[in-house]
Amino acid sequence: MSTLFYSHADCRLHDMGAGHPECPQRLDAISDHLIATGLDIMLQHQDAPLATLEQLQRAHSAAYVLQLRDMLERVRDSGESRALDPDTVAGPGTWQAALRAAGAAVAATDEVIAGRARNAFCAVRPPGHHATRDEAMGFCFFNNVAVAARHALDAHGLHRLAIIDFDVHHGNGTEDIVAGDERILMCSFFQHPLYPHSGAVPKGTNMINVPVAPYTRGPELRQAIEAMWWPRLDDFRPQMVFVSAGFDAHREDDLGQLGLVEADYEWITRRLVEVAGRHAGGRLVSCLEGGYALSALARSVAAHLRVLAEA
Repeated sequence: MSTLFYSHADCRLHDMGAGHPECPQRLDAISDHLIATGLDIMLQHQDAPLATLEQLQRAHSAAYVLQLRDMLERVRDSGESRALDPDTVAGPGTWQAALRAAGAAVAATDEVIAGRARNAFCAVRPPGHHATRDEAMGFCFFNNVAVAARHALDAHGLHRLAIIDFDVHHGNGTEDIVAGDERILMCSFFQHPLYPHSGAVPKGTNMINVPVAPYTRGPELRQAIEAMWWPRLDDFRPQMVFVSAGFDAHREDDLGQLGLVEADYEWITRRLVEVAGRHAGGRLVSCLEGGYALSALARSVAAHLRVLAEA
């Protein structure tokens, strides 16, 4: 079975302004590199559908979803951008892009659970892991991975899921949504201290947080997550693995100060594929989060996808 690759042209319409690191060119860099390396032909391309309000409300409060919808529709109709915080700007294309990003994660979940694919990657934006139950922040509007994970639990009846977050920034939004939900085990590493300045103290016993110091490189990070993640994942025996795949811990990315390279992302992905193979029939859905140095992003996504495609 091929790896599913979800994306949509609407995800490029979300534009937070000139010079913003979370830019439409991120998806272009990934697409161009996959074509240039020939990896593109190993993937089964799918257009991301629109998420429904019901799907979004599994992870977010109904009030937040409706308020954000109304605001983003006003922005769309006026054609004038609006800043939600110093880092997060809504433009005319944001509402449609945000629905596609969450919809991709949900559709990928449906296909993988149905057995029509072993795994999937969602090349979408805006990213999601800073979006809390009730707040947009940190470039994020809806929490794509949390929406998909709750969909797997509530719509498909799964009982144990793992969420793995390897972005340089702590996935505070995902933690806010899933902390205390014992059906979900969330494992993450992130640079600390760094935005959003959280995560050093986990909010629930189902959180395995690995804060690491600036300038940590791959070998040290591998040792830390080897000790902290894998034993808990094997004890938990997840029925499906979800990945918040951020590539801004790369040594070329200026938004953090960690020292990972493509081989580190390949190693992490291979270990996650092994966990999914042991406990979940290989079922894994990965969603793009950070990664802002375009060449490093494209190379790292390719390393991630190559392992998924060979699984």
